[in-house]
Amino acid sequence: MNEILNEIDKLQEEINAYRPLPPNTLKQLKEYYRVGLTYTSNALEGNSLTETETKVVLEDGITIGGKPIKDYYEALGHSEAYDYIYKLAKGKVITEGDIKKLHKLFYYRIDETKAGKYRKEKVFISGSKYTLPSPEQVPELMREFISKVQDLENKNHPVEYSALVHKKIAFIHPFIDGNGRVARLSMNLILLQKGYCIAIIPPILRRDYIQALEKAHTDDKDFREFIAGAVRETQKDYLRLLRA
Repeated sequence: MNEILNEIDKLQEEINAYRPLPPNTLKQLKEYYRVGLTYTSNALEGNSLTETETKVVLEDGITIGGKPIKDYYEALGHSEAYDYIYKLAKGKVITEGDIKKLHKLFYYRIDETKAGKYRKEKVFISGSKYTLPSPEQVPELMREFISKVQDLENKNHPVEYSALVHKKIAFIHPFIDGNGRVARLSMNLILLQKGYCIAIIPPILRRDYIQALEKAHTDDKDFREFIAGAVRETQKDYLRLLRA
C-alpha cells in the first residue's frame, strides 16, 4: 500500500507543478471528467448509456431512443451532484447534510419523495452475504459515522480517508437507491477538498471493485488499494491532458 501511496504523492507533485491552471483549462478538465465520472459511476450500477450517449445527454440534452428514461434521469442527476461536489470542494469537511444533498440532486427526478431522505424500507444487496442495517438504524449510524469523520481524516492518507468514507456509506446504505453513486461522489468530494483530481472506476473493473468492497467487511486493505489504484490511474490521465 505504501508503494502505491508514494507513487500517488509523486504524481500529485507533478500535477501541483502545473498549478494554478488557467480558468479555461480548469473548465475543460471539469467538463471532461463530468462525462467520464457520470458514465462510469452509472455504468457500474447497470445504467445502459454508453460514454458517447452520456455525453450527448449531458451536453445536448437529448434523450437516447430505446433507452430507459431512468437511465437518462440518472445521467442528469449525477451531473448536478457532480457540480455540487465542486461547490463543496472549497470547504474542508463532509457533513451529513452534504451526503443527503448529493442524493437529492441525483435522485429527485426518479422519485422526489425519497430523494435526499433516508430509506424507510429494508434493502438487500444481491450477491452479498452481509445484511444491511435496518431502516431504524440508519439515522444513528449516519450520525455516528459523521462524528468519526475527523478522526478518519487525521489518521489516514487523504486517499485512504476517501476510500474509508466510501466504504462506510456503502455499508450503511442509507438510501433506497443510488448509494453507490453517493459513496463515489462523497469519495471524490474528499479528493477534491484535499487537492486531488477526480478518481474514476472503469466499468471493466466492476467485478474487482465489488469483490474488494465485499471483502472490506472484514479486511479493507484490498479496497483501500483498489481505490488508490483508481486515483493513481486518473492522475496519470490528468497529467496526460495537462501535457497535451
